[in-house]
Amino acid sequence: MLAAILFTISIAALSQFALYYLRAVLTELAALPVSDRVLAAAGIEDGRLLPQHFLALAELHDLTPDLEAHRRGLGLVRLYYRFVRALGVLFGKHMPVLAAWSERERVICARYAAVEIGRRLQANLELAASLRSS
Repeated sequence: MLAAILFTISIAALSQFALYYLRAVLTELAALPVSDRVLAAAGIEDGRLLPQHFLALAELHDLTPDLEAHRRGLGLVRLYYRFVRALGVLFGKHMPVLAAWSERERVICARYAAVEIGRRLQANLELAASLRSS
């Protein structure tokens, strides 16, 4: 019985650590500047990212070729986006603070996707340039 309790507490602590780590990585990359080319490709005219732009950016990310095998995708970010959106929908009406937090987190996810698209495109351009010069 004690082993089961310790196991449950360990899994909960590990899950919490993983969530905090994911959020730290998201926030760090989302703080980078977003390319105007990415915003134009996603159809964002005013340059201001909103939570609903994540879905369009995720689709655009899927369309951009990934020429480097070690690059990460948006799998965990999509999962986090859905989780945060579900929290906002379920509890946002009763707790406006949670709704505002959910919106901020989803904007971070959208910025992360935009930055990743820009990084992927830049890496592809650099690879193509290096192939041309060889």
